Amino acid sequence: MRFRRLFAAAQALVLGACASMMSSAGAGLADSVGSAMRNQNDPEIVRDGAPAFLMMLDGFVEESPDDPELLAAAADLYASYGVVFVDQPERARKLTSRGRAYGRRAVCASQPAACGIWELPYEEYLVDLEAFDRKDGAAMYTLVVSSLAYIRAHADDWKAVARLPDVTATLRRLQALDPDYRTADVEHYLGVLNTFRPPALGGDFEAGLRHFKRAVELAGDRDLSIKVDFARYYARTLYERELHDGLLTEVLEADAEVPGYVLSNTLAQSEARALLESADDYF
Repeated sequence: MRFRRLFAAAQALVLGACASMMSSAGAGLADSVGSAMRNQNDPEIVRDGAPAFLMMLDGFVEESPDDPELLAAAADLYASYGVVFVDQPERARKLTSRGRAYGRRAVCASQPAACGIWELPYEEYLVDLEAFDRKDGAAMYTLVVSSLAYIRAHADDWKAVARLPDVTATLRRLQALDPDYRTADVEHYLGVLNTFRPPALGGDFEAGLRHFKRAVELAGDRDLSIKVDFARYYARTLYERELHDGLLTEVLEADAEVPGYVLSNTLAQSEARALLESADDYF
């Protein structure tokens, strides 16, 4: 169950990359729909309406099959929808598999020299990460998002879970290439990746604490999902009740109506409420 929570960070990404397809599609429809859904405070409307948008993205990809920005938009949406809104395991596996396929195609379109890197053993993977350069930031980020979604939906497959170090290495390479690229999101992911496992099983909680603090510093109260994951993965695992309750209380007291984050913040507040309600039993 702890691993199934790993992709809570995807909440901030739901439809977040749809605007990136604008240069490809040449129309304002995707941008307008994406913005409306990101700013929707009723998650059920998004749950019910997003599948039609997924099919529209599939159609755009058929028209421009080698466009890295369009592929990235499709990958991000399939990944986010598959893990945030789909409760049926088999359906989640299908959607995230499609998202991962789009993410890999985005990498191949953006940086052909790195195409197929995901098939390599870890040490060779590290070497081939050097093929990426600064312009490939979006493709690298999409590879991370779609890979994590796939792993989350295939948590019972040890071969999938064994690729988690690749994800961490990709994020670190992205930071080295472009320290200013989606900084809060990258720090958030690194915080989760370092703390979703207990210290005895390889979690690095000192590193996780640094990443979570940096993510909160950068995002403030814009992206409330960061504090929820900070409480869930770090504070709960180390039984730091005061930190846990303090973070979640801040989430519930914050204004969720932040342009671009309304949907993710609404979901974060719902999770914060559930975590606080279960805190007495947990601690």
